[in-house]
Amino acid sequence: MESFIELLQYAWVQKALIASSMVGLMCGTLGVFIVLRNMSLIGDALSHSILPGVVFAYIIFGYSTISFFTGSVIAGLITAGGITWIQHNVKTKNDAAIGIVYTTMFSIGVIAISAISRSGGVHLDLKDFLFGNVLGVSNEDIYLTAGVMVYVLVSIVVFYRYLFTITFQPVIAETMGISVRTFHYFLMLLLSFAVVASIGTVGVILVVAMLITPAATALLLSDKLKEVIVISGVIGVLDCILGLMISFIFDTTPGPAIAIVAAFTYLMVVLFSPKKGLVFKYFRRIRLQRKIQFEDTLKQALKLHQKGNLTVDSLFDRLGFNRSILQQQLQRLKNKGLIQYSTNLLQLTDLGITEANKLVRAHRLWETYLVNQIGLTSEQIHEDAEKYEHLLTDEMLDEMDQALGYPTTDPHGSPIPVKK
Repeated sequence: MESFIELLQYAWVQKALIASSMVGLMCGTLGVFIVLRNMSLIGDALSHSILPGVVFAYIIFGYSTISFFTGSVIAGLITAGGITWIQHNVKTKNDAAIGIVYTTMFSIGVIAISAISRSGGVHLDLKDFLFGNVLGVSNEDIYLTAGVMVYVLVSIVVFYRYLFTITFQPVIAETMGISVRTFHYFLMLLLSFAVVASIGTVGVILVVAMLITPAATALLLSDKLKEVIVISGVIGVLDCILGLMISFIFDTTPGPAIAIVAAFTYLMVVLFSPKKGLVFKYFRRIRLQRKIQFEDTLKQALKLHQKGNLTVDSLFDRLGFNRSILQQQLQRLKNKGLIQYSTNLLQLTDLGITEANKLVRAHRLWETYLVNQIGLTSEQIHEDAEKYEHLLTDEMLDEMDQALGYPTTDPHGSPIPVKK
């Protein structure tokens, strides 16, 4: 860390941090719409297809950042137009159209590089084009990236409502007079700008990672689009900064290091996101399983109580749990004051009977709802009711009871307990 702080004193390190941060913010923000509109493959295609634009710009104008940018954007727009034309006018699968156009464009670029290298002894470094060279970023590159970033961000802010509508409700957008195709091309234009501005930092191959991974990560953290856009932009910046730090510390290539950090961030969110993370899903599933076991034990205890046969053995035979799980649930019921038991004898308390009747009410109301409102038969409803009775809240049950007209019996003729 001390060596990294010392490196920050050098201008080329500062330029690398500034350039990569701008790329992370721009790609992270724009990438949300790319991912939501299933345009990730198009981003990959554009990142490769701009190669001939770079080569021909070099042939015509020589080594110039502005000429490279212009040539790349033209090549990107040709690619976008070609892909869209094939998708709308030829009976070819969408992903096949993307593959045909971008491989053709990329091949043209490679052939052109080979030709000028043989003829004039000029060498264009294809490696820098593919993987980026953030440590060699010039002032002109920074100004260009900053301009593109501002244009992309301002465009997203100004046209946010249109982009939101065509992303989630394209049919409604058309009825409102919004041209979905026009904004699709506009999004392609923004994507082309972002890809071209990111070449020097992460290269055409890894720019796809910066467009997709931060956005995919943010979508695991929030369901609100505005929040997702902000989170994705912040993650993009952090991924670029941390990737650069790692590349400096371990003396490795910055572009791939940034992409790996982005992938690692995504993996951590996949595991530990509070709402959608696999770890939290696992614990929620365990909690739900224990809740179901607890409530099933209480409900079956009521049924056996009504038959005058409530014992540990009869309850064990009824539930099918192993002994240890049953003992755990009985202890929980006892701690909550719902049962009293000693050895093999059990007795429901008044509170236990009340709580058990709530579960029976939920089960039989849901069965009645499935028959009266959904149209299922009485033979189809039991298993479904067994599942959802544990998920219904008191408010939902009250609304259901009111909608059904406060029924007194379920489709099987069994009485529905009255709410107390």
